[in-house]
Amino acid sequence: MVSTVNGACIQWASARMVAPGHSDSGDQYCVRTLDQRTMIAVLDGLGHGPEAASAARRGVHVLEQSQAHDVETLVRECHRGLRGSRGAVMSLAMFDSLERTMTWIGVGNVRGSLWSPQSTTWKSLLLRGGVVGDTLPLLQASVVPMDEGDTLVFTTDGVGTEIDDHLLKGSSLQVTAERILARCRTGHDDALVLLARYRGAGR
Repeated sequence: MVSTVNGACIQWASARMVAPGHSDSGDQYCVRTLDQRTMIAVLDGLGHGPEAASAARRGVHVLEQSQAHDVETLVRECHRGLRGSRGAVMSLAMFDSLERTMTWIGVGNVRGSLWSPQSTTWKSLLLRGGVVGDTLPLLQASVVPMDEGDTLVFTTDGVGTEIDDHLLKGSSLQVTAERILARCRTGHDDALVLLARYRGAGR
C-alpha cells in the first residue's frame, strides 16, 4: 500500500523478501517527518537471520528516536547505537520541502538512484565503504535539487543493479516496487526495494 506520512513531501512504497531458509529479514527501513523535512533510510544488517535483523532494527530505532536533521549526524548516531552488534550498511535521504532539495548519504552497498521523469535520467548515490557500528568512512553528503515526480529508489544487495526506466513510469508506487523486486531480485539474499516520489513543495 502506498503511504504518505502526515506532513511529508513524498509518497513512498516498499517491497521486501526474506533470504531462502530464513524467516526474518535483515533489510529494514525507516520513514518519518522532521519539521519540514522527510527522512527515509534503508539499513541492511550484515549477513542473514535474526542477528542481521536485530542490527538493522536497532538502527531503525535510533532513527525513530533521533531529533537530528542532518544526515551525517543521523549516520553517526546509528553508528554509536549499533556498536556491539553485527553492524549494518545503510543509505539515508532527507527531503526538504522548503528548499526543494534532497540530501543523501550512503555507507556500504545499499544503492540509491534518483530518476527524473522530466529528463528520464538517473543520478546515483555515491557509496562509501564501511560498516555502521564498526568502521565509518569519512562522511560526506550530497545535495540534489528536486522536481515534482522525481523518484528515489533505494535497493539492498539482494536486488540486481539494472532497473528499467519503464518500471518507474506507472502511477502506482506499490506496483512499481513489487515489479522491481520481482524482476531484479537475485534470489540469494534478503531483498528490499523502497521508493519515494517527491510530491512538490507545500504538499
